[in-house]
Amino acid sequence: MQYYRQDGDDASRLLAVDDASGTAAYDLTAVKPRLRTFRDLAAAANVAGTGVDALTADLVADAPTVERPDDAEAALPLVPEEVWAAGVTYEISEQAREEESGMADVYLDVYDAERPEIFFKATPSRTVGPGEAVGVRGDSDWNVPEPELGLVCYDGEIVGYTVGNDVSSRDIEGENPLYLPQAKVYDRCCAIGPCVVGADAVDDPHDLGMSMRIERDGETVYEDATSTAEMARTCEELAAAWRAHNAVPEMGVLLTGTSLVPEGEFTLTPGDEVTIEIAGIGELSNGVVEV
Repeated sequence: MQYYRQDGDDASRLLAVDDASGTAAYDLTAVKPRLRTFRDLAAAANVAGTGVDALTADLVADAPTVERPDDAEAALPLVPEEVWAAGVTYEISEQAREEESGMADVYLDVYDAERPEIFFKATPSRTVGPGEAVGVRGDSDWNVPEPELGLVCYDGEIVGYTVGNDVSSRDIEGENPLYLPQAKVYDRCCAIGPCVVGADAVDDPHDLGMSMRIERDGETVYEDATSTAEMARTCEELAAAWRAHNAVPEMGVLLTGTSLVPEGEFTLTPGDEVTIEIAGIGELSNGVVEV
């Protein structure tokens, strides 16, 4: 199932789509008024000791259908209390961070180490959804999008997947690894969407096609594709490292790293449009503004 949040006049509604090519969605809120968000659904499934898709399967027979939201116009699918991210989980990411840094060995050490790199990424106020602009720092000259598979976690356990964009300042981080928080955490630094796919609906999160396209003034200035099969760590391994000795939020998102990095000194500029697609999940599109 794909889960979308639809903004209403009084409150949001939770919609479920069971056919990726279909045009209709089930209005779960119409059946259970207290199910207004994916967090509500995850909490109910947790209490019932079942998965979100299994719980939804019991509701769709009584749910009215409505028009499926367009990915480009969908609302932020969930409001995570915290967004965290993993770094150097793909070989190309390790190479890119070596390239940008004057202390390259630290990234090679992390890529080969038993302990993964896990860092805080965003608060709800710094996270945007489909169609909203991501930000690039005004004090940085080298800013890039980072397309990533996002793990949607309830009480630390993976309950779904989404598309994420971990926008980053490469020159600030490259100047000194201790500047990582400033390179990663700032206004509009993260985008997620367009929906959440239930964990049971994804056969293998380590074998999903992923692509990114960047358009500027109507022209494509970057386009490439990869697969999560290139990830050197598993989703469960990253989620376990995030939970370890950590008071994780009830509802959080953990981004799993990127294997698509624009070459050379390519930098995002205000007015660019970034589109990230992960097979079976959806397409996340965001403009770019300076913050």
